[in-house]
Amino acid sequence: MPPTRDEICALWLDALPYEPYSFQEEAILAWFEVEGGLLITAPTGMGKTLIAETAIFEALHARKRIYYTTPLIALTDQKFREMQTQAVSWGFAPEDVGLVTGNHKVNPDAPVLVVVAEILLNHLLDGTRDMSDVSAVVMDEFHSFNDRDRGVVWELSLALLPKHIRVLLLSATVGNPVDFVLWLKQQHDRSVRLIRTDERKVPLQYHWVGDTLLTDHLVQMAAGGDDAKSPALVFCFSRDECWEIAERLKGLPLIDKATRPQIEEIIDRHGLSKGVGGKLRQMLIRGVGVHHAGIMPRNKRVVEELFSKRLLPFVICTETLAAGINLPARSVVLTTIIKGPPRAKKLLPSSDAHQMFGRAGRPQFDTEGHVYAVAHEDDIKIHKWKLKRDKLEATGSKDPGILKALKALSKKQPKRRSTEQYWSEGQFKQLIEAGPARLKSRSMIPYRFLVWLLVQHAELGVVRDFLGKRLESEEKLKHFNLQLDAMLANLQAFGYVTRQEGSDDITVADDIEQLLRWRSIDPLFGAWLQRTLATSSIDEKTLALESVLPLPYRVIKRCDLPYDLEPGTLQVEVMEPLMISMGVSLDPPPPPEERDGPRAFWEDRPELPPTFPEMLALAYEHELAVPEETEVQTKWIAGGIAQGNGDFHKFTGARELAKSEGLILRHLLRFVLLALEFHDATGDPDYQLLAQRVEQACREVDPRETERTLTQREELRESDGLRGEPPPSTGRPP
Repeated sequence: MPPTRDEICALWLDALPYEPYSFQEEAILAWFEVEGGLLITAPTGMGKTLIAETAIFEALHARKRIYYTTPLIALTDQKFREMQTQAVSWGFAPEDVGLVTGNHKVNPDAPVLVVVAEILLNHLLDGTRDMSDVSAVVMDEFHSFNDRDRGVVWELSLALLPKHIRVLLLSATVGNPVDFVLWLKQQHDRSVRLIRTDERKVPLQYHWVGDTLLTDHLVQMAAGGDDAKSPALVFCFSRDECWEIAERLKGLPLIDKATRPQIEEIIDRHGLSKGVGGKLRQMLIRGVGVHHAGIMPRNKRVVEELFSKRLLPFVICTETLAAGINLPARSVVLTTIIKGPPRAKKLLPSSDAHQMFGRAGRPQFDTEGHVYAVAHEDDIKIHKWKLKRDKLEATGSKDPGILKALKALSKKQPKRRSTEQYWSEGQFKQLIEAGPARLKSRSMIPYRFLVWLLVQHAELGVVRDFLGKRLESEEKLKHFNLQLDAMLANLQAFGYVTRQEGSDDITVADDIEQLLRWRSIDPLFGAWLQRTLATSSIDEKTLALESVLPLPYRVIKRCDLPYDLEPGTLQVEVMEPLMISMGVSLDPPPPPEERDGPRAFWEDRPELPPTFPEMLALAYEHELAVPEETEVQTKWIAGGIAQGNGDFHKFTGARELAKSEGLILRHLLRFVLLALEFHDATGDPDYQLLAQRVEQACREVDPRETERTLTQREELRESDGLRGEPPPSTGRPP
């Protein structure tokens, strides 16, 4: 017979390797008392993982199942390894801890499942899943509830969890924890106890750097042996800036002679990819790593290992790393505190800033962490100039040499530029003092969840009831209901529902369930494309599928369509006549010199005719009852890879995209998944052929990441509750 909760609590307290903080002890004891769960809010470094281990320890001893969710695949992988090691230390088998990220599965039937957040939601939505023996769900990084795009995943999971399952919500500090606990009780009948602390065991010291240029400051941070302020994460807000700063650092004295062979041994053991791998190696052996979405996954893993082993003084990274895997640092450096488009940059959201601040200070190594914000280069130069001027003027000398030096100095006075935006120490202090973000429901439910609700209940009242329970203001809830009416009108326009005007009486068509098959694309647009592309050429299919997978503009501008790509049958015989009937101009584009040449400020650029993907978007929007923005990007990447005999690095090299090769790989893998979805829906061999070609190119450049991504497809097919019956064929290329 399994031990009682009190007995397990005593076992756990005896098993702790060290005396817990008072905050941790309070949370541990509360976990063994509560029936509904806990919301834990505490700064980074306060040991929230120990509380998560408490829940896992209990589940293993009670012979129950437990889910541990994280927002990111990389973080899920990391937690899986940690929890597996812990389970073994407690006397359990490594097979008792499983991993399901969507990309990867290990021991999927284990009592402890470490999963990416969407997998838990899929399991909850899948009516065939038995959740009766699940005792608890741990939601790590729970402030992801606030994410504008994915936050609804956490909200829906909380709403759908059976009441017998306790929840352990682990979060950095949030602005409205009491309101959130009350909302859970009032709207979802779930009692959750709040345990909070604002204390940091490793306090942070904040520094404004207004007198030293960035590279000089980083060299100073790396000096001093044990007193050095490195290892440090240097946060930038563009991938190009990451490379630029790393280039400036690689020739500076950052590591000693004994460190370089250790770095080389790890690099040689793992290997770096072709393309930008050689460039990255030269930086790594000099103590500088680069980490952002444009880096290949295999290269990221090398950077992460080197930094975690304290062999790299600096990793230059984008802010996404702050919300990702755990790479503890002694210090963090912000190269700017504003972000956004040129001339329209704004101060960082306080939640983003504190996420980055929280990476400083390692409890196992540091007594304090350091956060540096560096002033704009122009302001630092102005400051240095003023110091020189003041020093000369302070002499009060009429010496001709001094006067000559002052005159020469005045001619070299640096100034702020009208084209630049600047930030100040006052704004830095504003971020430090700003409170954490408030949790709330930030976006409308997606079409797929709306369709799932309609399939399950066929009643609008159920949908409106769910919307009314969301964590938002009355005004925003009204807006959600208006959005619902618009979505229903568009579903009706395509025959998926019938609704009487001015009434909530609704009839759901049998084939609406087919919309649930679409995971990589908006379901309505996916189903429309499925029908429309039935007579298209393989190049038209390639263009259409690539167009719905967004990439940054600086990437797509280098991936223009080839000049010799002939228009296909669908474009010529169907789309172009339709565009003309809609009043869309198809006049040929002007020559490049006229299109891109200089013009007076009052002259508009010549209007270009729509590309094939743009024609598809216009035709789709024309059939909607209520306008919705359908974003497409005309680009030729999967098509270009296929035309180039699958040579990934030849393609990226020819287009000067080596520094964005991680983005290109991710795009291609998403293309494979989307092509296979279309093959499942249609049985058209063109889609399978496209998937085969692109998959092969991906396997050659990063076989591990490719296999993980295709495993994701199989897991989602098995676990996705937001779909209809499984299609007869897997569609997986042989």
